Amino acid sequence: MNLLKRALLYVKPYRSSFSVAIFFNFFYAIFNVLALAFMMPILSILFDEKRVAITEKPVFSGNLLNAKDYLSQFFGYQMNQISADSGPVRVLLISCLLFIFLFLLRNICSYFSEYFLIDLRSGVSRDFRVDIHDKILDLPVAYFTEKKKGDMLVRISNDVAEVESNILNGLVETLRSPIQIIVFVTVLFITNYQLTLFSIIVFPIMGSLISWIGKSLKRDADKAQNELGNILSYVDESLNAIKVIKIFNADFQIQKRFNRSINKYRKLLQQVMKKKALASPTSEFLGAITIGMIVFFGGKLSLEGKGLSGSEFIFYIATFYTLLDPIKKFSRALSDIQKGQVSAQRIFDVLDTEVLIEDKKDARDFDEFKDQIEFKDVSFGYSDKEVIQNFNLTIKKGETVALVGASGSGKSTLVNLVTRFYDVERGQILIDGIDIRDIKLKKYRKLFGLVTQDSILFNDSVFNNISLGDENPTFEKVSEAAKIANAEEFIVKLENKYDESIGEGGGKLSGGQKQRLSIARAVYKNPPIMVLDEATSALDSQSEKLVQQALDKMMANRTSIIIAHRLSTITNADKILVMEDGLIKESGTHSELIEKGGIYSRLIQLQKLS
Repeated sequence: MNLLKRALLYVKPYRSSFSVAIFFNFFYAIFNVLALAFMMPILSILFDEKRVAITEKPVFSGNLLNAKDYLSQFFGYQMNQISADSGPVRVLLISCLLFIFLFLLRNICSYFSEYFLIDLRSGVSRDFRVDIHDKILDLPVAYFTEKKKGDMLVRISNDVAEVESNILNGLVETLRSPIQIIVFVTVLFITNYQLTLFSIIVFPIMGSLISWIGKSLKRDADKAQNELGNILSYVDESLNAIKVIKIFNADFQIQKRFNRSINKYRKLLQQVMKKKALASPTSEFLGAITIGMIVFFGGKLSLEGKGLSGSEFIFYIATFYTLLDPIKKFSRALSDIQKGQVSAQRIFDVLDTEVLIEDKKDARDFDEFKDQIEFKDVSFGYSDKEVIQNFNLTIKKGETVALVGASGSGKSTLVNLVTRFYDVERGQILIDGIDIRDIKLKKYRKLFGLVTQDSILFNDSVFNNISLGDENPTFEKVSEAAKIANAEEFIVKLENKYDESIGEGGGKLSGGQKQRLSIARAVYKNPPIMVLDEATSALDSQSEKLVQQALDKMMANRTSIIIAHRLSTITNADKILVMEDGLIKESGTHSELIEKGGIYSRLIQLQKLS
């Protein structure tokens, strides 16, 4: 579907506000013309124009073609009556008051035209951002390993703002300005059709030039938005790695990279702004050419006795000059739409991204884990590299299975597969004999709790972090989860206890406290299967002891899958798998693997030495 048509779909819920805005815009144009018309008797008095006095009240014939003459004669009759009774000064006063009143009505209509568009503009921007955020939550984990976070932030902030300010405003203007143009051109034709026909010959030239500028704008805007994504990604990296940058004295390197990108963005932005700035002067210059031609041709007609009176000619010029504003806005809107299409394309690229991991049409419910999880000839890889090859494993309900091995051996990939962050390429993962791809995703993920090495917490209260995912949490349940996780002892010491905000990423807490809060969150969910991804590897000995106690309590009577770096934490596991290149090299309990004297035994010895 065309980008503009798709953008218009977002306008549909607000069409009533849009219609009212257009209604007021129409009357804005009418009152604008009427206000200018009431300048004519003022100018007639000032120019001391001698007109034939209309002493008899005119009668309308019913023919619309004679409407202009009738209105002119009727107004002339009324002004003549007032002038005869009270003098020309009274006519001047009444004309000025009517001019001011009509100008007030014009501006009231202008205000309401903009007022009713506020709901449209703010609503469309909100809907775009909601859809992008919802899409981010729907997209698989794999998508974000390939995309820059900064680029995604640009799409939900700057790109939406560009669509709102360029495409949306442009579309509004392309519908609003023609109404004003039609009203003004109609008045001009009624006033003098010869002069009007002569004046419009420059319009096609204006449109062609603005169209050329708009297409050039679109190309430069695309490059600028992409570079802005790079800039925000660099800022995000700097914020996350500020300690590393400082300790390695890498400021100059990071500054050089950032400055190179922002200077490139500046040059691209300059090109966009220069071409955008060119659109308005170009249209104004063409307008000046038109005004000059009209004055010449109109003056020539007047000299030949075929033209307008002085007051009528000034009214004509004023109306035509007023016409230039909507024409200018219309031409600018066309170039803005071209520029905004770049951002619209970037937004729809995200919204159109295929969600590879989603429910099948016939996906089934799954409420209770009863027997076992089975990996059956599972293979998976990233790009051209196969990480897991023909992998087979059975995990009985209630078992604790630990995965150990070097980085890149496939441990995290197995966890990502069993939780359906990725889907297997070949083979199957079965739970109670059912392929996990045949189960509704939300139902399946209810079976899992997750505690990772990096405690992922939200800038919210302790209470809301623990009860994450529960629409109706209770204090008793939150408190009980915190006790099991050995977290309550530090929570009650906080100023606001469970209502304390923990800062971005839990920045107000220590590493051990953050990890225990993550465990409390997993305990609160109370899932039958627990996944621990190196949950203690980043902690000091004292914190590790508290966290390990919390983990032991949490894993009691649950099925647990553990990725372990510190082997001392998995000595009680029912099954330990030693991974290498996506294959199981050794399998057994801690004591069995020690007796074998193989890879696991050597790893134990190395950790004891360290």
